[in-house]
Amino acid sequence: MQFVAFERALQGTGASRRLRNTGRAPGIVFGGEATPITIELDHNNLWHALKKEGFHASILDMDLAGTVHKVLLRDVQYHPYRPQVLHVDFQRVDNKTRLQKKVPLHFINAEESEAVKVDKCVVNHVMTEIEVDCLAMQLPEFIEVDLANVKNGDTIHARELIMPKGIKRVTHGRTNLTVATVLPPKVEEVVVAPVAAPADDKKGKKKK
Repeated sequence: MQFVAFERALQGTGASRRLRNTGRAPGIVFGGEATPITIELDHNNLWHALKKEGFHASILDMDLAGTVHKVLLRDVQYHPYRPQVLHVDFQRVDNKTRLQKKVPLHFINAEESEAVKVDKCVVNHVMTEIEVDCLAMQLPEFIEVDLANVKNGDTIHARELIMPKGIKRVTHGRTNLTVATVLPPKVEEVVVAPVAAPADDKKGKKKK
């Protein structure tokens, strides 16, 4: 995925505020042997790009003054209530860059499983992303979680995921991370309203 950035001359809070008022978003590019570069981007283009999953978890081509740089999105700061990006950080990467990054999990084939198709179970996604360790150029856009063989009551753990070659899971010492659980369907209890006892026929009758 490619995007265009422009070098930013003015820095500081006031300069960034004026920049945002003109429809631009400030940012920075760091990493590698080169010094950090302050940049600006078209806000609308950036806003739409940030809605795409691949913009967050893949190597991007940044066109800066006619030169294309390989970068990775590292941080985004949003306005607390306006639909506005306040600042973005990108990291330069190359063939030697090793990094740790969270990538999305894509759950597939659940509808083909016995648990869902026959037992009408519900698959609960406990995790939606997982942190990986790899060379930057090997960074996957996502990791697939194949649910084709899950059964009622199963639990899928992070250690069971099939990782692409060269990709390592980062669990920070937690060996039993739960990725998803297969839950049986909820059975709704039918509550039967109690039947009122018949009124006493003798009630209200006058004594002779």
